[in-house]
Amino acid sequence: MTDHEHATQVIYLGGLGRSGTTLLERLLGELPGVIALGEVVHLWERGVLAGQPCGCGAPFPACPFWRQVGERAFGGWSARLAERVLTLRRRVDRTRRVPRIAHPDLGDYVEIYRSLYAATGARVVVDSSKHASLACCLVSGGVDVRIVHVVRDPRAVAHSWGRTVERPEDGLPMTRWGPARTALHWTAQNAALELLARRGVPVTTVRYEDFLAAPGPALGALGHELGLGAVEPSFIDGRTAWLGLSHTVSGNPMRFQVGRVELRRDDSWATAMAGGDRRVVSLLTWPLRLRYGYRGAA
Repeated sequence: MTDHEHATQVIYLGGLGRSGTTLLERLLGELPGVIALGEVVHLWERGVLAGQPCGCGAPFPACPFWRQVGERAFGGWSARLAERVLTLRRRVDRTRRVPRIAHPDLGDYVEIYRSLYAATGARVVVDSSKHASLACCLVSGGVDVRIVHVVRDPRAVAHSWGRTVERPEDGLPMTRWGPARTALHWTAQNAALELLARRGVPVTTVRYEDFLAAPGPALGALGHELGLGAVEPSFIDGRTAWLGLSHTVSGNPMRFQVGRVELRRDDSWATAMAGGDRRVVSLLTWPLRLRYGYRGAA
């Protein structure tokens, strides 16, 4: 392992999808010395095998940034490498293994991610893969990881998962989940990240609603807590941010946005979500929901 690999710090965004992780990743990626990579866990299938677009708009195989990363880390991208990673993931990277992640293939699996992070040449990378199991693998494998646990009201998350949204990559609809399934996944992912925190892993919890109440100061405070030094996000003015081009490999459609972006909470669930769906989500998530301060009428 090289000294360069030792120097690469990973900010890992954990939580359930539709909680604001892509937005937070894009903002962190604007800070000096930080590169946002997107959901690296999906790079192998969506990028290497399917050739879907990078956040810069180029197909993954044609993106100069990712081509260079692949050459540095693995001598180039290949279907054989991607299939190997996906096989290792099925063996090792499972939520049920978080209580005891030990596996004979753990070292090989983590080394692939370590090599990829180091090959970016960045001092700090942001991986918004979200899965608590991958975070656990990275920590157990000795990667320098700072976990940011992103939490959002489960009723808002369930409402978002129930919407029909087209994927900008191919125009196909993004995955939809019903309220019960979303509630169970919300509980499982957040509980698994709580377990990592109780083990002494550095975990910083960020509530979506609190962050968007004052995004500039919140990002500055988060950067300081993550050891990024004095952070002055000059690209944020009140509730407006200016985003540059990114090289994120997967995530929600906002990973393609460049230029002016309004930073406002989406609270449409409060009026648009069916009462029955709201009650289902409230009942299935109530212990952690209350822990995170999400009260109010069901």
